[in-house]
Amino acid sequence: MTTDMTSDQIAEQIADPELVDPMLHDDEDFRAPVGPTPKRTPRKRMSKFELYGRRFMRNKPAVGGAVIFVLIVLFAICGGWFAQYDYQELDFLAISDPPSAAHWFGTNDAGNDNYAQVVHGLQRSLLIALVVSIGTTVISAVIGASAAYFGGLYERIALLVIHFLMVVPTFLLLAMVSSDAGGDWIVIAIVLIAVNWFFPARTIWTLSLSLRERDYIAAARYIGISGPKIVLRHMLPNIGSLLIIQFTLGVVGAVQMETGLSFLGFGVKAPDVSLGSLIGTGASSITSSPWLFFFPAAALTLLTVSMALIADGLRDALDPTSAAGGRA
Repeated sequence: MTTDMTSDQIAEQIADPELVDPMLHDDEDFRAPVGPTPKRTPRKRMSKFELYGRRFMRNKPAVGGAVIFVLIVLFAICGGWFAQYDYQELDFLAISDPPSAAHWFGTNDAGNDNYAQVVHGLQRSLLIALVVSIGTTVISAVIGASAAYFGGLYERIALLVIHFLMVVPTFLLLAMVSSDAGGDWIVIAIVLIAVNWFFPARTIWTLSLSLRERDYIAAARYIGISGPKIVLRHMLPNIGSLLIIQFTLGVVGAVQMETGLSFLGFGVKAPDVSLGSLIGTGASSITSSPWLFFFPAAALTLLTVSMALIADGLRDALDPTSAAGGRA
């Protein structure tokens, strides 16, 4: 077979793929496609929230913790709908009765329905934990970031207060102040905020020291944006992942501290109840009426473990250097 071809023949074969020499292209994969080339649709860019959600969903223990936490919250909100008694109502015909069809979690030595008390105690503990965690996160973020940005005398005073409070025995201060609270959960929440904000504020201050030297902070200062606006709009959003994790862990810490105070008699008091007060009451009769201890203790354990798993999953999802969340 001769391979001598004129330039017109070569151009004709290039223009019409059907005329290509079959000896040169005997494989169908090498044949040029006939018809218009399909357009490639541009791939949609993934938002950072979708990225964080995908990384979080790859963490199976964190997903399990989120499911448990949602179920606990639903139980706290909707559990009272199925209660046959109010948490303060007394049933004198059922004193220290074990779990039954009439009283699902049994009764205490006064005749209170333990199921209704666990539901109300879980509501109270969750409410205190959320208020304390939100207050602690906001105060520590503002004080820590502003101290790092403004520096000077304000920074020295803020660090002096923080370091002084860090060496004061926290639980002793809590017991002294809470003893005069009269069991009011609002006062207890305020006291917990007052003794919890300085630890995360120290961490946020350390992290913010590097942020104040960034170019976008200098540019915002150059165009005349005020200091408070720079702290709120430019510094705090850039440590948002730390604040989210701090808030989640703050819920766990607040529940544990409130439980400890109520267990020792310095927290929520009758007629109001919390998980800590129920555990403290049930611990004194654990041999004779174990259901008074195990049900609130199980609710507390599920709550703290689920929040710890969620915090661990959020830390891996928000940390770009973590390999636990897998590839995006």
